[in-house]
Amino acid sequence: MTKYLIKRVLIFIPLAFGVITIVFILLRLMPGSPVYRLAGAHATPDLIESITRRLHLDRPVWEQYLLYLQGLVTGDWGESSQTSNPVTVDLVARIPITLELITYTLINCIVIGVFLGALSALNEKGVIRRIADVYGLIAGAIADFWLGLMLIYVFFFLLGWAPPPMGRISMLMTEPTRITGFILVDSVLTGNWAVFANAFPRYILPVTTLTFCFMGQIVKMMRSSVSDILQSDFISYAKMMGMPKRVIRNYSMKNAMPPVVTMVGFVYGFLLGGAVLVETVFAWGGLGQYVVQGVAYHDYPAIQGFMIVATIFSMLVYLAVDIVCMLIDPRVKY
Repeated sequence: MTKYLIKRVLIFIPLAFGVITIVFILLRLMPGSPVYRLAGAHATPDLIESITRRLHLDRPVWEQYLLYLQGLVTGDWGESSQTSNPVTVDLVARIPITLELITYTLINCIVIGVFLGALSALNEKGVIRRIADVYGLIAGAIADFWLGLMLIYVFFFLLGWAPPPMGRISMLMTEPTRITGFILVDSVLTGNWAVFANAFPRYILPVTTLTFCFMGQIVKMMRSSVSDILQSDFISYAKMMGMPKRVIRNYSMKNAMPPVVTMVGFVYGFLLGGAVLVETVFAWGGLGQYVVQGVAYHDYPAIQGFMIVATIFSMLVYLAVDIVCMLIDPRVKY
């Protein structure tokens, strides 16, 4: 295990370097420049030239790249043009906001998706199987931001059941003392039930949106995996031996989990990208909204910082998935 972990960590370095390089080059190929947005509509040529020099955009691309790598090594990820803060400060403040949203979504996807997928596999001709099939078709065809807008229209605008889609908490309330960065968890840990009661309803629509759009992959994988296990030789042998159905189901679930765990890891990584537009729809204030605004402002440091965080996050998730699969099934070797 230790040898495998060291090998995987060493692989992270060239992968992260490759992502940083590709993102840096692609941003410089984008039309537009952050200089004119920073300078304003009535900027003078001298001001434009001054901002260009300050951002090092007057230098060759390869020199800009070396300066950026030097900043990464020293902990200077640049300054965001939209917030005027160091990018590292913005990222540290916004990472828990997005992680909380996608973590609650992942929990929903696992609990509901595994249950629905297993039931649909165990009852191939039942109602649950038909529901799972229809849901799989619908979930794969609906855009997450569109579903979020429809939920807002129905439950906030028409019915008035949901709070306004304006962030995690009312602007009239103060967030609880920051312990984990997860506002619901921190409100419970600090006993601030007023904040919990105000924040909890605001999570329902965005979490529902992401759950509906991303849970389908877990449902399909669980159904397929359980169906394959039920048709395997050792399950047929267990049935011939007269083992109780409960024991056979337990064997099936345990042996079906490794590919499902892998899919859960993929979904967790996909959720970080899916949260980009959903956060914008609900004015969430996390990484997703931050990078969308960064694209609008041509905020190179903010976009590059987000991509670094997303890369590290994905690598850690896939590493955790490999470890969990190894623990579930000792036959798995890496």
